[in-house]
Amino acid sequence: MTHDQEKKSGDENVDCEHDSSGFQGSPEQVIVRAAALLRAAGEPERLRLLERLGFSEACVGELAEELGWGMPTISQRLKVLHQEGLITRRREGKHIYYALDDDHVLQLLNNVMEHVAEGHPKR
Repeated sequence: MTHDQEKKSGDENVDCEHDSSGFQGSPEQVIVRAAALLRAAGEPERLRLLERLGFSEACVGELAEELGWGMPTISQRLKVLHQEGLITRRREGKHIYYALDDDHVLQLLNNVMEHVAEGHPKR
């Protein structure tokens, strides 16, 4: 069912007690972009990389040593995270260092981990 179909079927008699007519929602392009960002972060190994980069910046070699993964695998995962704007990179000599893009990414990561750690059951 498409968004438009859902919208049309939702216009039928709604038997609710509350008024949500003031809800505007985010623009479609923001929703699509946010979904892509969450998909990129939603794979456990990429999430582990984000968690590690929330501690401090690192180069691929450091990440490979710490996490026990191959450098090509880490590079591919970093590429996905970088393409979605979750991490930045900077070159220093022959090394490229990766870090979280900004505090928003760190806050998002911390909020997700805190939410899960609280023990909310899977529904």
